[in-house]
Amino acid sequence: MHDIQDIIQLFNQTFLPSYNTELVKGDDEPIYYPATDTSPAKVVFAHGYYASALHEIAHWCLAGSERRQQVDYGYWYNPDGRNEQQQKAFEQVEIKPQAIEWILSVAAGFNFKVSCDNLNGSYQPDRHEFRSKIRQQVESYLTQAMPERLNTFALTLSQFYQIHNPFCLEKFVAHE
Repeated sequence: MHDIQDIIQLFNQTFLPSYNTELVKGDDEPIYYPATDTSPAKVVFAHGYYASALHEIAHWCLAGSERRQQVDYGYWYNPDGRNEQQQKAFEQVEIKPQAIEWILSVAAGFNFKVSCDNLNGSYQPDRHEFRSKIRQQVESYLTQAMPERLNTFALTLSQFYQIHNPFCLEKFVAHE
């Protein structure tokens, strides 16, 4: 049902003409490359995973024009193996992208899974608390202001997958 070629085609049809940005299946870690004189910007997701594509699109939807001029939007990334302080900092910056990912997941009829992304860390994060914070951000996006590219792509996904009313709050319930 969720063919990776579909999301690549939908993203590229939607954003390549207007933002000079394409979605690309990568072999390794995800990364973002800004456009050059000869190449569009590239949102590269990991290993052909649909969830990775949604997550990387979420980061792109959130990044402003200045961030989109920098490799990986100029963000730091503290890899798996974080201590408590590092994990809390990671979660703080991941609330908005994961909220966007959740909205896109619902629009595509795809199961969202919160990612604490710290399997080998010395600190065991509270997954339910983190999910609650992400859901609060989802609610804020749905009731107050949603990034324009998120709105555009969520509607594109919902039309393609025939998901009715993708912005209904009741669709954002815990399944974990």
